[in-house]
Amino acid sequence: MTQHDSPSLPAHRPGASRQAPEAPDDTGPSCTTRPWMPALLYTLGFLTVYLLAICTPWGQRAENPWFYLGIQGGEAAWIYPLSGSVYGSTPLPPLELSAKPTVLAGLAVIVLLTLVRRCWRQGFAALGVAILAIGAKEVFKSTVPRPDLVGAPENLLDQGFPSGHTVIPAALTLAAVLVVSPRIRPYVATAGVLWLACIAAATATMGGHRPSEVLGATLLACACYGLATWLLPPAAAPGTTRSPRALHVIALALALIVAVVSGARPDTLTRSLVSAATAFICAALVWYAAVGRPARTARRTRPALD
Repeated sequence: MTQHDSPSLPAHRPGASRQAPEAPDDTGPSCTTRPWMPALLYTLGFLTVYLLAICTPWGQRAENPWFYLGIQGGEAAWIYPLSGSVYGSTPLPPLELSAKPTVLAGLAVIVLLTLVRRCWRQGFAALGVAILAIGAKEVFKSTVPRPDLVGAPENLLDQGFPSGHTVIPAALTLAAVLVVSPRIRPYVATAGVLWLACIAAATATMGGHRPSEVLGATLLACACYGLATWLLPPAAAPGTTRSPRALHVIALALALIVAVVSGARPDTLTRSLVSAATAFICAALVWYAAVGRPARTARRTRPALD
């Protein structure tokens, strides 16, 4: 009688039967492509806001009456006591005379984080974002005049585009997310957009800047951030951050609340709502530049039964 050898079966390993593939880690840097489109879009947005709001007669006519809505000055704004305009009061950074100390403190924190985490390329990029955005604001305001196309009063002809007080929190927030750990990046961005929403709404509602100047400052900071992430090597560029989907909703909802409260005035509803809407748009721009859209969670597949 002949014997037939049974075919050899592969050894069974526990835990290795038809496992679902692991979802890729979205917190790491992207090693394939470098995003150049965001930098271009933010730059085009900055130029579009400037050309439409500053360089057209109807744009100037739409924004010049901004300063005459309600009581002139910022005394009627709810956030006025925190602005530093009251004698002996401490301003909310970076309002009034706290602008330069805020910039210096922000740059010092970036340098400290760079030394602690030893992320040299990201640190230099973060410093570049802050210095380039704030420096570009100064150069733009000093070299590009504001044309008078509608016969506006002399006090409305000073060049205020883009807003210096708004570009500081926007630039420092985007610089900070470059040097912090990817795990805490969404929470740092949340704190930053709340700060930005408060300052942007306060700056607009108290009459320091027009809405276009506040929006232009945010777009300028986002453009510098997009340029920095594009110039970084693929291994050092920040990748898509995995964060809870609820955090996106919570961060933007809190930014909206802060914008509404910071832009509130009892004497004019229009100025309050426009200030809040502008500040919320600024916060959303910085949030999506720093964190991006919420990552989709991978579906878990049930192991098949043998």
